[in-house]
Amino acid sequence: MAEVVLRELCKSYGSVVAVKDVDLHIADREFVVLVGPSGCGKSTTLRMIAGLEEITSGTIAIGDRIVNDLQPKDRDIAMVFQNYALYQHMTVYDNLAFGLRNRKVPDGEIDAEIRRAARILSIEPLLERRPRQLSGGQQQRVALGRCIVRNPKVFLFDEPLSNLDAQLRAQMRLEIKELRQRVPTTAVFVTHDQVEAMTLGDRIVVMKDGYVQQVGTPLELYRRPLNRFVASFIGSPAMNFIEMRVEAQGDGFRLSSEGAGFDVPGRAVPRLGALAGRSAVVGIRPQHARLGRPGAPDQVAIGGKLMVTEQLGDEQLLAVRIGTADFRLAGVDPELTFATGMAIEAAVALENMHFFEPDSGKALR
Repeated sequence: MAEVVLRELCKSYGSVVAVKDVDLHIADREFVVLVGPSGCGKSTTLRMIAGLEEITSGTIAIGDRIVNDLQPKDRDIAMVFQNYALYQHMTVYDNLAFGLRNRKVPDGEIDAEIRRAARILSIEPLLERRPRQLSGGQQQRVALGRCIVRNPKVFLFDEPLSNLDAQLRAQMRLEIKELRQRVPTTAVFVTHDQVEAMTLGDRIVVMKDGYVQQVGTPLELYRRPLNRFVASFIGSPAMNFIEMRVEAQGDGFRLSSEGAGFDVPGRAVPRLGALAGRSAVVGIRPQHARLGRPGAPDQVAIGGKLMVTEQLGDEQLLAVRIGTADFRLAGVDPELTFATGMAIEAAVALENMHFFEPDSGKALR
């Protein structure tokens, strides 16, 4: 096993900067997820680690050696691609054996490694089939098995679940987590799906426009986002945002907008003082807004007009228009009925509110 260290890693295509100044330390046996929208640089970063993309500047270290100039085959990594990349004319057994045979591993060792991987992934009955005879989930297991038999220092996953349907993706997430317990190898996983990132990663790296926005555990990113982009990207449904005017008031601040207004103690968010007389963006997660009037001193009221409801079976989501802002409430009793256009009031605890600068998007606490 090995740690992976990226220092000031950059990648440019002419004048287009794809990845800029990425500094990241991935510990031995840690599972790190790179997540972000399309074009953010996450796959390019992964391909540079793999040696499939030449770096523009910076260093990549795997274990105790710099691998900038090493070919992919010499980096002791194994990669699972989005399209599985299986040889269609070979059996599953031969697909698993292909890389080991190229490395001149003795046949006895190859067979032992294949049988071990097949047991781990429950694909023993599939060894004599060809990829076209397998389901998407079975092909994914074979692709994982091809990595396991090599015993690499690092696993690299490039959106391996994006071709699967929703139910199979959920199943494969569980299988990957179970696989980690049986084969605890350092891993870097790329996805655009924040649910995959939250459920799989020991730590998550959120990227945007080639830059790392924040690195942390799933709970750190959920509870303490460093900026508005991270707050909006992590969490489902996405965080609500309301732009509100800030006025100094006694020992605290008064925040107001069309359809909402409340007081914030100065000790809770002292940095609001820098925005007095201007605007701040208030962020509230749908799960933290409760239908009904405030029932405690630390809660404030948010009210608006109901636009639509979304029935999910175990709960329903309410989409409410507050002034010009759209606001969603989660966790509402699915048995309740609402008329479009009716007035809706919700309570939110101050401790669950997030505050951001309107221009830079930086969090204020």
